[in-house]
Amino acid sequence: MNALIFAKLAAIGLIAGFGWVVGRMRWLGDERAEPARVLANAAFYLFAPALLFRTSARLDLAHLPWALLAAFFVPVVGLMGAVYAWQRLWRVRRGLPVAAPSVRAISATFGNTLQIGIPVVAGVFGETGLGLLLTLISVHALVLLLVCTTLVELDLAREQALPGSGLAPVLWGTLRNALIHPVVLPVLAGLLWNGLGLPLPGPLDEVLQLLGSAMVPLCLTLIGMSLAYLGWPEETGGALAVSALKLLLQPLLVWAVAAGVFGLSGLTLSVLVVAAALPTGSNAMMFSQRYRALEAETTAVNVLSTLVFVLSAPLWLAALARWNP
Repeated sequence: MNALIFAKLAAIGLIAGFGWVVGRMRWLGDERAEPARVLANAAFYLFAPALLFRTSARLDLAHLPWALLAAFFVPVVGLMGAVYAWQRLWRVRRGLPVAAPSVRAISATFGNTLQIGIPVVAGVFGETGLGLLLTLISVHALVLLLVCTTLVELDLAREQALPGSGLAPVLWGTLRNALIHPVVLPVLAGLLWNGLGLPLPGPLDEVLQLLGSAMVPLCLTLIGMSLAYLGWPEETGGALAVSALKLLLQPLLVWAVAAGVFGLSGLTLSVLVVAAALPTGSNAMMFSQRYRALEAETTAVNVLSTLVFVLSAPLWLAALARWNP
């Protein structure tokens, strides 16, 4: 972990700290967490769609390394599904919101591949390793947000369905809300644009790039604002468990699947494991704000997993150096 990586971590902390000051001083209003939710909705309905559409429209689908992507996303999506299923069993007993299983599922799997992943991988593995990480980044948000959005919309449709109405209304409600959604719709539109072989006109590409570039600082600021408005959760067990799943179990699963099933080793395996070991990304907090579920806990996961990553990352790098020469 060199000085550049620590500088990046410090910058993330400073931006989140600025958001905390904004929230603490109530510069955007006194309502409990409402200013943070307004900014989260701006990210969800404006900046994220621009980023997702541009990413999916520009993907080079013909040359994607599908084995590499499968080695990463099969265990990650598998963990997401397992956490979601486990939390669905506990949700009613614990009196949690309908969206809680999906929020914890995305918090346990969605990594901070941009702000932390890029400097870590570039600093440790160089340009070749960074190229592998950028391949993952190109579809990271597309895959995980699509899966988790479908899961949460399924739960919401099931909750809103009339008793005895059968499966059809639930499936129709899920399909309607998942398709007409600020995450899913721009991805599908971007893939359609991509499939038609249409280039993005220069002015449109510039607008989308400018809007998408606002996602990172906005979400980091939201972490601090959410801490100021909502405070640290009274029960930290959930945040600790989710952070452990993200920092310890997920990289272990990716290592096992990538090496044992896909036969990957060396630099490729190392990059996949480090990418899986990254702390929870701020998109998870945006997701929790959007569905108003476990907002304080998700913010705590963002902060806690980032702090613990400073200790866990060297351990993973040492293990890779020993058992993945």
